[in-house]
Amino acid sequence: MFDRVREGWARLLHSPRGQVRSAAGGRAGDGEGAGAGRPGTAGRRAPNLFQAAAAYVSARVEDDQEGIDEAAGWVTPEALSFGTSELACRAVVALARERDESPRTVARALLGLPNG
Repeated sequence: MFDRVREGWARLLHSPRGQVRSAAGGRAGDGEGAGAGRPGTAGRRAPNLFQAAAAYVSARVEDDQEGIDEAAGWVTPEALSFGTSELACRAVVALARERDESPRTVARALLGLPNG
């Protein structure tokens, strides 16, 4: 998972900013291109790091490379990393509460690790 993130960021860091945005379908929130209708684009504001993380993770789950690339261009690599980490923490806590298990047990189960 992190290899794809690193590869995406390497592409972004070595591309001029304008080319990255046009390749992703325009600046997030401009109402055009691939970002139209996606969460965080309403009101013509750039998405914050949590919106970017949610869009990035959702696109990864759906294997939507265009969505992955677009969300990765909304914020810095560090911000996206923090946002996805925060999303993972919140998801594990929510699942743990739902299952009435410890977050450690849920996290290990999600990763396919033995409970120990």
